[in-house]
Amino acid sequence: MLQNKKIGFIGSGAIAEALIGGMLKAGLVMPNQIIANDITQNRLDYMTEKFGILTELSIKDIVKASDILFLTVKPQIINGVLNTIAPLLSPTTLVVSVAAGVTIGMLENKLVRIPIVRVMPNTPVAVGEGMSVLALGHYAGEENGELVLTMFSSVGRAIIMDENAMDAVTGLSGSGPGYAFVLIDALADAGVRVGLSRKNSLIMAAQTLLGAAKMVLETGEHPAKLRDMVTSPGGTSIAGIHVMEQKGVRAALIDAVQAATKRSQEMGKKSNG
Repeated sequence: MLQNKKIGFIGSGAIAEALIGGMLKAGLVMPNQIIANDITQNRLDYMTEKFGILTELSIKDIVKASDILFLTVKPQIINGVLNTIAPLLSPTTLVVSVAAGVTIGMLENKLVRIPIVRVMPNTPVAVGEGMSVLALGHYAGEENGELVLTMFSSVGRAIIMDENAMDAVTGLSGSGPGYAFVLIDALADAGVRVGLSRKNSLIMAAQTLLGAAKMVLETGEHPAKLRDMVTSPGGTSIAGIHVMEQKGVRAALIDAVQAATKRSQEMGKKSNG
């Protein structure tokens, strides 16, 4: 699928590093198919040393060489990047943007009649367990979507959705690692409170959430059914869950996702307005 395709990255930050590493590990591409750009030579030297890929300080040279071009840059500088690459792009070049809050409409306004895929990944892509959601632009076909889906599946799970869901995606999976870290930290504190060491509490808390998540994904069962499997009548789990319900943990998480979604909507209006 990716054989003989040149893949360019404008920006070599954490997302680019994770995706390059994932694709190489999965055998989707060879190092000589990837060419990366960054504003600092030190970062490019690091990427070359780590992955054996090609690097280039000139954005223009990367654009001309790429069949698939990733925009892995901060949203604050996306306008300048788009202005630079717009006159250089071939109509057949697939552009993939991970710039948070930057809509397909904004991208297509600058990159006229170019196939574009917008992606919202989350930070666990760095360890190969990310959640990425893709939205296709008006000129991106099903084949383009499957291509990008394959690439992001090398660093976790990936699905395609309509772009109008992106703010909700940001509120749930985009911001979700933050909620999970709070839960892990709180569970570790609880472990210390009942007499466990900090180190062991942290390991147990993190592994417990990891294992529970894996059970949901691999069994396909509803979380409520899996919860019922560990709540014996009059037992310890139901006693703990009762307290969680009394304290409003469920409602707090729902409110957190709603608040993050609303904030994403506000930021999107500001950056695209």
